[in-house]
Amino acid sequence: MKPILLEGFSLRPPQEGDEESLPIHANNPNIAKFLSDQFPQPYTMNDARKWIDSIRKMKNLPTQFAIVIANQAVGGIGFNLQQDIYYRSAELGYWLGEDYWGRGIISQAIPAVVHYAFDNFDICRIFALVFDENLASAKALEKTGFQLEGRFKMAATKNGKTLDERVYAIVREERAS
Repeated sequence: MKPILLEGFSLRPPQEGDEESLPIHANNPNIAKFLSDQFPQPYTMNDARKWIDSIRKMKNLPTQFAIVIANQAVGGIGFNLQQDIYYRSAELGYWLGEDYWGRGIISQAIPAVVHYAFDNFDICRIFALVFDENLASAKALEKTGFQLEGRFKMAATKNGKTLDERVYAIVREERAS
């Protein structure tokens, strides 16, 4: 697959060699505090290798991408296709190295991935779950056309603290621009 080229960075499936730069940017409690516990903390080179290997084993089109700046993987964005009666939905997730926050990178990456997902998969809805205190992520989703659908009260416990979670979604007719 050819990289998706955006202003100042690209999106491409993670590849061998990314295990060098991923831990530099991912091994940060300020990132992990807003993600599920599936995102390791600390984030090691071995964790990066596991992620890269899991993507390489996929036989279908990729659903996970490295955010690449100056040939370094500095973040990740992707979606997980849902199962059973939810098979036409996908959950969006992303993270970005703290050195790159506030540059509009995620606000560019979200619509690119939404367009890719709707163009290449039989889905009609993409949703994202955001901890209530993650205002920057909520703002990025709203800026890119996602609508707040609701709030799950006391839905997730992270680092011993039980948090509310916001549910954002975009449907095919409301594609991000």
